[in-house]
Amino acid sequence: MSIFTTVEEYIQSFPEEIQHKLNGLLQAIQEAAPAAQETINYGIPTFKLGGNLVHFAAYKKHIGFYPAPSAIKKFQKELSSYKTAKGSVQFPLDQPLPLQLIKDIVAFRVRENAEKEGE
Repeated sequence: MSIFTTVEEYIQSFPEEIQHKLNGLLQAIQEAAPAAQETINYGIPTFKLGGNLVHFAAYKKHIGFYPAPSAIKKFQKELSSYKTAKGSVQFPLDQPLPLQLIKDIVAFRVRENAEKEGE
């Protein structure tokens, strides 16, 4: 397993068609959380703003998106056509990414972390 130091290195390690999807996902996250800090945690791209915001990773047949259990619960209806678990969702590589939904989830996580900081 490669050890990446930047999100860009991580994305560039994949074939071009997957890079295209990952760059779209990255752009959606950056638009919804422009102040978020990009890093690599657990070997995958991680975004922090008032704590962990979201993570993502590419796999053989899907992109894993990890926005925390609260976001999966909040967007349960919108995510119903995807495979989900407690804190993750799988977006199949053979389907377009739901970029607006991803932006909405990231914006929700930004608000959620801001509220936690304000407590």
